[in-house]
Amino acid sequence: MIGQVVRHRHYPFRGVIFDVDPTYSDSQEWWESIPEEVRPKKDQPYYHLFAENAETTYIAYVSEQNLLDDTDNGPVNHPQIDEVFGDFQGGSYQFRDLQAN
Repeated sequence: MIGQVVRHRHYPFRGVIFDVDPTYSDSQEWWESIPEEVRPKKDQPYYHLFAENAETTYIAYVSEQNLLDDTDNGPVNHPQIDEVFGDFQGGSYQFRDLQAN
C-alpha cells in the first residue's frame, strides 16, 4: 500500500512505499546484478521506496516477496518524504494534499 512503512527481508533497510509496478520494469543489467541466491522473480509487483539504512537515504526498488511489515512503527527519515506525504499515522504516511498549497 502506498505510504506503508516496510522492511527488506534480506538487507538492513526500511522505507516508505511511494509507487508500484505490477511486474519488474527496471533494466536486465540491474536484475542480473542481484546475487542469484536472493534474486526475485520478475512476475510480481515491485515497489519504489524512500529508503534508509544506518548510513544513508536512497531510492530502492524491491520485489513484493522481499518486503516485510516494519516492526519499528516509527517514521522514516528520508528527505523526499515531505514532497509526497504529509502526516505519519498508525505506521504509515498519508498523501500530502497538494491542492491545499
